[in-house]
Amino acid sequence: MNNMIWLMRAARWVRNPPSAGRVKLVVAIVVVVILLGTADWMGWVPEWAQMDRAPRRIPGS
Repeated sequence: MNNMIWLMRAARWVRNPPSAGRVKLVVAIVVVVILLGTADWMGWVPEWAQMDRAPRRIPGS
């Protein structure tokens, strides 16, 4: 059932493809996310820019 929904969506994209500006925007967002993830993985993000880890469970429950 879910495959049919994706097939319909793909058919709609073939008939009305996104504009070049939209494609560039999505590619730019993906590149920024990959760069931020890589910088964090390599340890290049300063301490002040990192979030403290949340506790695994709420105390007292």
